[in-house]
Amino acid sequence: MNVLPQYLPRKKWILVIKLTKIQVRLKISMFAEEFQIHLTMLTPIRKYNFWDENPIDLGYPRTFYTDKIGQYIDNKLIKVLVGQRRAGKSYILRQIASQLIANGTRPNNILYINKEYLDFSDILDYQDLENLFQQYKKDLNPQGKVFLFIDEIQGIEEWERFVNSHSQDFAEPCEIFISGSNSSLLSGELATLLSGRYVAFEILPFSFSEFCGITQKESNRESYVDFLQTGALPELFNLPNDEMKQNYVSSIKDTVMLRDIVARYKVKDVKLLDDLFVYLVNNASNIISIANIVNFFKSRNRKTNYETLSNYISHLESTFLVHKVERYNIKGKETISANNKYYLNDLCYHNYLYSGFGYGMGYLLENAVYLSLRRAGYQIYVGTNKEAEVDFVAIKGSKRLYFQVTLQLTEQETIEREYRSLLSIGDNFKKYVISLDGFKLPTNEGIDHISAWELDTIL
Repeated sequence: MNVLPQYLPRKKWILVIKLTKIQVRLKISMFAEEFQIHLTMLTPIRKYNFWDENPIDLGYPRTFYTDKIGQYIDNKLIKVLVGQRRAGKSYILRQIASQLIANGTRPNNILYINKEYLDFSDILDYQDLENLFQQYKKDLNPQGKVFLFIDEIQGIEEWERFVNSHSQDFAEPCEIFISGSNSSLLSGELATLLSGRYVAFEILPFSFSEFCGITQKESNRESYVDFLQTGALPELFNLPNDEMKQNYVSSIKDTVMLRDIVARYKVKDVKLLDDLFVYLVNNASNIISIANIVNFFKSRNRKTNYETLSNYISHLESTFLVHKVERYNIKGKETISANNKYYLNDLCYHNYLYSGFGYGMGYLLENAVYLSLRRAGYQIYVGTNKEAEVDFVAIKGSKRLYFQVTLQLTEQETIEREYRSLLSIGDNFKKYVISLDGFKLPTNEGIDHISAWELDTIL
């Protein structure tokens, strides 16, 4: 049908036809460009989510954490998971999302974002995050509450503006789970950023019971020794040999050092930072002071000072590579500054990187006991009582436990020494001696002897 007006001259007809074709091509081009933008934003979202029944790697079930976090679901509190890189936070977030689906939540109502993945590298700040979120809602059209999981959120500038807004939005409810690899997320900084509207969970590498579960070993002395001599980062159990495990642990350490410490804190002496970490690995479980460390490096003609080393240790703590334990006056119920102990977040740093140092099995055991207490939610101190020292004072609310840790109780002198420290404490709180012995000594004046592999059962 001729749709052109009959009164137009033929030349003008041709001009109108050409203009019409140009307009059509322009509209097609604009649509194609819009579609390409849409497709680009949608692709990284779909690939990591449950919408299309994608095969999502959930890893080994970490019910200790998912059960604990699950108690806080269906409220406006922001769920914050913190811990060192590769401790398993991403797996736990995906496991929670999977459980939500199993309990009836529609997959389209769950959005998972991992800032570590290159596909999400364009999300630089809260506005980019908002744009992505709005695109998700437009494309997936979720009905009712949205469950939002944002992994390694510290890589998004001003992320708290997005999180605060959507977590409290009553018109379009959104329940938010976030993770990060910097301990500032557990500090007063997080309290300020989120105005107290959050609950935090520290994620540690595998416990001994999880180690037995993933390796299918029985809980006994032999498997516990294996546990002490390996590492507990989840990915280690997917690697077939020690060389690959060593390379993996080394890469984690280097990533934390360069990306999370050197880049963030503008560290000038990278070699000193690395050597300091080696020193702390070698001296884990020993009482040391920063002044001692300064003297150590100065004796080796290394230029440094108290302030520099203090800052570097704080940086190592902030990334969860090491943990500081202060001394505690049991009688005076107060902490004692200056001399502290430092423990590793995972024994893999010793076992795969610095095993040649003089770090005996007894020190590995003490470090593992510390991690068990920390995992169970205790505040942990090194106890002092008159002239005696108690390895651990563990406090949680009104509950208090005392622990001595020793490799073996086969010598009478050792038995007397380990029990003496606990006997000097005058209160009625529970007291334990932990060892790797395959036998148990009878209760001595209220002090129980337990095997290390049974520790978690009393916590």
